[in-house]
Amino acid sequence: MNTFSLALRNLLRNRRRSFTTLLAMVIGAVAILIFGGYSGNINLGLQTGFVRDSGHLQIQHKDYFLYGSGNPAAYGMKNYAQIVELVRNDAVLKPLLNVVTPTLSLGGIAGNFNAGVSRTVIGHGVVVAEQNKMRLWNEYGFPQKPYQMALTGSADNAVVIGTGVARVLQLCEPLKVKNCPQSTEKPTGPAAPNDITDLSALEAETDAKIQTANKSDASPRIELLAANVHGAPNVAGLDVVKAELHGVKELDDISVLLHLAQAQKLVYGGDAPQATAIVLQLKRTADIAAAQRRLEQLLANELKAENLEVHDFKTLNPSYGQITGMFGAIFGFISILIGAIVLFTVGNTMSMAVMERTVEIGTLRAMGVRRDGIRRLFVCEGLVLGLIGAALGVVLALGLAYLINHAGLTWMPPGNSEPIALTVRVWGETKMIVGTAVGLMLVAALSAWWPARRAAQMNIVDALRHV
Repeated sequence: MNTFSLALRNLLRNRRRSFTTLLAMVIGAVAILIFGGYSGNINLGLQTGFVRDSGHLQIQHKDYFLYGSGNPAAYGMKNYAQIVELVRNDAVLKPLLNVVTPTLSLGGIAGNFNAGVSRTVIGHGVVVAEQNKMRLWNEYGFPQKPYQMALTGSADNAVVIGTGVARVLQLCEPLKVKNCPQSTEKPTGPAAPNDITDLSALEAETDAKIQTANKSDASPRIELLAANVHGAPNVAGLDVVKAELHGVKELDDISVLLHLAQAQKLVYGGDAPQATAIVLQLKRTADIAAAQRRLEQLLANELKAENLEVHDFKTLNPSYGQITGMFGAIFGFISILIGAIVLFTVGNTMSMAVMERTVEIGTLRAMGVRRDGIRRLFVCEGLVLGLIGAALGVVLALGLAYLINHAGLTWMPPGNSEPIALTVRVWGETKMIVGTAVGLMLVAALSAWWPARRAAQMNIVDALRHV
C-alpha cells in the first residue's frame, strides 16, 4: 500500500505528462472496445440472419451437401415425416428445440412462355408457418423487426421469385419491381424441344381457363418445369405473389420460393413425397454441440438405415466464417497497434521520470531502499496509469456506445436487402471489457519495467551528484 501511495503521489506531481499518457491510453481503450463491440455485433447479426433462414443444424441425406445441388431428387429423405417426429419428441432434444421443419430443394426452368422467355432457377419448398416462426428468433435482442414470408396466407400454387428472375421473365411491371429495367432486345436462340413446348402449352391453356373462371385473380403467372425422380419433366403453373430482393445478385437471379407440398408434387408427382433437408432451429446457439451429439447418436442407432448426416450453420454458410474471420483479423491488428502505442507512450513517460528523479532515486537508495523497491515503485506507477486509463476508457466507451445505439444510424450488412440499425455491443460483453482492461494494465506495467530496471541499477553516489 505504501508503494501504491508513493506511485500515485509521483504521478500527481507531474500532472501534464501523466495526463498526456492517460489520454493516449484512454483513446486506445475506447477504440478497442468500440471496434470490438462493433465487430462482435456484426458476428451476432450475421449469425442471427443465417439461423433465421437455415437454422442451427440440418439433417440431410449423406453426401447431399457435396453432390445434391446437381440432382436434389436423388438425395431425398423418404421417411422425413417420421424423422421430424422422432427429433421433435426426443427427450434430450425437445427442451433445446425451437423449430423443426422439412425443406425441399429443386432445380428447374422458370418460364413466361407468353413472352417467350425462360431461365434456369433453384427452387425451395418450405412450410410457411414454420418458417415464419424461425424468423422470430432473436436470441441477442437486435432492434430489427421480424418479417413474415410473402407466401403467408397465399394459395397452394403461389410462388415468390427473385428480382433477377422477374427481370429476365419480363415481370417487373406487373409485379411493380423498382429499379428493374427491361431489355429492349428480343431473346434469340434455339427453340425449346417439342415435348417441353407442348407441356408448357397445355399448362398455359389450363392457366387461361382458371383465370377466366376467376377474373379477380390478377397475379402474373409463370410455368416452372422440373425433372421428376424418373427423369421426365413436370410443369406447374404458379401465381407470382412477389419479387423479393435478396441482396446478392446470384441469389436474385435464380431464387424461387414455393410451398413444400407444391414443390413435392412437382418433383415426385404421384409418388411418396420426400424432403432434402430437415432444419433444426435451437433456442440457444450455445446448445449446438449438445444437440449435434444427440443427433449423431440417433443417426447411429434409431436412424442408422436412413444413411443421414448433420451439418451446422457454419458449414452450410461458409461466408459466415469468412466475414467473421476478416473482422477478427482487423480487430487483432488494431489491438496490436494500440498496444504498441501504449507501450512506447508509457515507456517514454517512465524514462523521462527516471531522468528527472535521479536525485530522488539516489536519496531513496541512501535511505536503505533496495533495488527491488525502486523497481517496484516505477512498475507500480505504470500499473496505476494503466488502471486509471482502463477505467476511464471503459466508462467513455460505454457512454459512446450508448450514444451510437440511440443515434438512429443504419448500415447495410452483406447479403441484406434492407438497412438495419447500427449498434455497438459493449455493455454486457464482460469478457471483452475485462480482457481490454487487464491487457492495457499489463502493457503499461511492461512498458515501465525497462525504465524501472535502469533506475534500480543507478549508483547511489552518481545519483546524488545531480543535487
